[in-house]
Amino acid sequence: MSSERGSSPASSVPVSPSTPHPHVVLCKGINGLDKVVLRGTRGSSAEVYLYGGHLTSWKNDHGEELLFLSSKATFKPPKAIRGGIPICFPQFGSHGSLEQHGFARNRFWVIDNDPPPFPTNISNKAFVDLILKPSEEDMKIWPYSFEYRLRIALGPGGDLLLTSRIRNTNSDWKPFSFTFAYHTYFSVSDISEVRVEGLETLDYLDNLQNKGRFTEQGDALTFESEVDKIYLSTPTKIAILDHEKKRTFVLRKDGLPDAVVWNPWDKKAKAMTDFGDDEYKHMLCVEAAAVEKPIILKPGEEWKGRLELSTVPSSYCSGQLDPQRVLLGS
Repeated sequence: MSSERGSSPASSVPVSPSTPHPHVVLCKGINGLDKVVLRGTRGSSAEVYLYGGHLTSWKNDHGEELLFLSSKATFKPPKAIRGGIPICFPQFGSHGSLEQHGFARNRFWVIDNDPPPFPTNISNKAFVDLILKPSEEDMKIWPYSFEYRLRIALGPGGDLLLTSRIRNTNSDWKPFSFTFAYHTYFSVSDISEVRVEGLETLDYLDNLQNKGRFTEQGDALTFESEVDKIYLSTPTKIAILDHEKKRTFVLRKDGLPDAVVWNPWDKKAKAMTDFGDDEYKHMLCVEAAAVEKPIILKPGEEWKGRLELSTVPSSYCSGQLDPQRVLLGS
């Protein structure tokens, strides 16, 4: 089956003849956009739109949604989808002539039926490989040739794994540099009941204070107002504790030294047309990123950035959840 956009029939079909099982299905999503549905063996699932290579849903074995997607998200290109996991490439943030957070999140990706080898758990059948290459129009705004391969997989236990491989394919020996983020929107019960552990005592750049550099003072991050910070040289593991749901998200990352923490709070939420006025209460972005020091690739070189998301049940312990067991555990 061709992987070109629009070539799929309306009914659900396996992504390719090599995947005759029900774990990976290509079908139509909102506004007729192509999406891939991944189904884990125990009931977990994920949904990925080819528009943006954009994860819009990740559910656990009980069918509970773990990602936040705005009720006002528009699935109308060229606007990016609000929520889920947008891909920020070739830049995070807004500077220069490129649009905010780059263009990968509002381009049409195609299914990559001939990817290079990925180390994959042989029991993990629920995965899809996508690829993005620049169009002529892209080359006008960012004049570099690249291949961006993205594998999205559901682990046997319902964990979500994203692996990005970006290769410089310039034929004129030009290097290029980029910044990057998996702009993950987590679904939380109440932002005032959430704490983030693993970023204590670290330096951060505060986007609300002209990117000034500060040092985190608290023993954990809690939220009482708008936050937009880039934490630097972060550990490979970060935990998000949701007291009300007694659930802890665990981020494990590789090749992504920074972590962005963002919540727009009330005023900015009301100013966004694709975001509900009160939805800031039920989301938190904690993003595995490479922002402070751009990644530089010479022709033929490849960069890999990996993110693994999982959840563990949490219980109260001396009035708090016990994140250290999570952070120091497996």
